[in-house]
Amino acid sequence: MSLTTINLGAPEPMVLARFYERLLGWTVDEDSADETWVVVRPPQPGVAISCQLEEAHVAPVWPALEGDQQMQLHLEVGVDDLNGALEHALASGAELAQYQPQDDVRVCLDPAGHPFCLWLRE
Repeated sequence: MSLTTINLGAPEPMVLARFYERLLGWTVDEDSADETWVVVRPPQPGVAISCQLEEAHVAPVWPALEGDQQMQLHLEVGVDDLNGALEHALASGAELAQYQPQDDVRVCLDPAGHPFCLWLRE
């Protein structure tokens, strides 16, 4: 048994897939691209990200309070240059989350509102 893909729900799967393609330097698998589902693959074998249509998608709230839509998962992206990675993420279409819990991590939101963390590798 092996983990192959992480699925993220989105109102516009291709928009989200193109974001992760820019952010990570991965490739959208055009064979999987349709209006409901598209996969973004890493250059080497590994876990891919798929973006699937969720017509009733509600973006999570970060940080969530009681009664808010909570994130079910978030991606952790290790970086060597936190400021440079943040600039790249923002230029790729991310939004900086208002709440930042740590000095060596930047929480961002992807175009569908999913939080992801840029963290400084040591």
